[in-house]
This record gives sequence, C-alpha cells and structure tokens, in this order.
Amino acid sequence: MKKIFVCLMLFSLAMPVFAKFVIGQVDVQKVLVSVNMGKKIQKKLQKEFKKKEKELKGKESNLRKIQEDFEKQRLVMNNDAKRKKEVEMQKKLLKLRELSMKYQNEMQSMEQKEKMPILKKIKEIIQTVSKKNAVEFTFETSTTPIVYAKNVKDLTAEIIKEFNKKHPAK
Repeated sequence: MKKIFVCLMLFSLAMPVFAKFVIGQVDVQKVLVSVNMGKKIQKKLQKEFKKKEKELKGKESNLRKIQEDFEKQRLVMNNDAKRKKEVEMQKKLLKLRELSMKYQNEMQSMEQKEKMPILKKIKEIIQTVSKKNAVEFTFETSTTPIVYAKNVKDLTAEIIKEFNKKHPAK
C-alpha cells in the first residue's frame, strides 16, 4: 500500500511536466522597423545619411575633376609639378576616405543612440505580451535560430500592435 502511495505521489508531481509547454518567438528587427517610433527614427537616420552622402559625392566629384584636369595637363607639366599634383591628389583622396569613415562611424553611433530607448521599450512589451500569452520563455528569431519546436507562438505582430498602442509616435 505504501509503495502504491509513493508511486501515485511521484506521478502527480511529474504531471506538470506533461502540461502544454509553449515557447514564444519574436522578430525584434521586424518590430523595430514596424513600430511607429522605429519608422520615425528610420526617416531621421535616412535624412542624415542622405545629407552626408551628398557632401561626400560632391567632394568625390571635385576630386575626379582635379584628376581629369591633371591627366589633360600631364604631358605639358615638368616632373616636379607632376609629383606635387600627385601628392596633392593623394592627400585629398586620403581626406575623403577619412571623412567617409568618420561619417560611417557617426551614423552607426547615431543609430545605436536612437534605437536604444526603443529597444528597452520593446523588451518591456515582450515581457508583458509573453506573460499575457502564458509562454514559458520567449526567444528572438534572428539570434536564436531554433530549427524545430513543437509549440511555438509567434508574438511579433502582437508586440508591434501593443507597442504602438502604448508608445504612440510623437
């Protein structure tokens, strides 16, 4: 009798293990570009990028014109003048590359700075939606590529909807 009681107790303790185990998944990148605040930031970043790109293209076009003029005048220049002009063009090219790298770094840090607060808010919404949907845990699809899971619930659309409701773009 005692053995039957112990077996029943062990079986009843193991029952929750057999309950439905649901895993949540979310595509944070999709949320980031789909929520209204994310779209606003994307437009701001795009505007800044186009401004910097226009400036770089202008400087590049100027350098190309200098190189074309040099090629036309090259035959009538003495060696010393050629060397000076080549050094001058190399310096301008180097400055252009440095400026391009500087702008690239500025854009990356601007993007990071702008997206950080939204990512914090997204995380809060993910936690809320995950609890509401009674999922055991939620993973990010692009960083945790799970090939197969029996009970997976995609929370992405619900998170986008909840985010826009809770944090309307200004």
